[in-house]
Amino acid sequence: MKIKMRTIVIDCQDAHRASDFYAALLGWGKTVIEPDWVLMRDPNGGTGLSFQSEPDYVPPVWPEEPGLQQKMLHIDFLVDDLETAVRHAIHCGATKAPQQYLPDVTVLFDPDGHPFCLFTDANHLWEATLG
Repeated sequence: MKIKMRTIVIDCQDAHRASDFYAALLGWGKTVIEPDWVLMRDPNGGTGLSFQSEPDYVPPVWPEEPGLQQKMLHIDFLVDDLETAVRHAIHCGATKAPQQYLPDVTVLFDPDGHPFCLFTDANHLWEATLG
């Protein structure tokens, strides 16, 4: 038996707005566009993202608080220059979380309130990987 993760689906208020943000952030094109769903594939062959509009979507609260909407997941993005990547994400429409915990990790929120992290890894060999 073989299993491969192909796509992570993110519920959001507006699939088109969310996919516009991640297309700008990552430089990816949109593969399939439907009224309430958008698919994007990593041009280097990695796992894709899709966005599904949910009429009752409630943004998560981060850091988590009892009794409020919890996040279901968050995405970590490895970057080579944290300050430049944070500026780029904010330019694309992200907001920086008011609370930060680690010096080499910056937590931001996408336009639908999903937290995501940009981080550096001095041991990562960029030339040895695709993307």
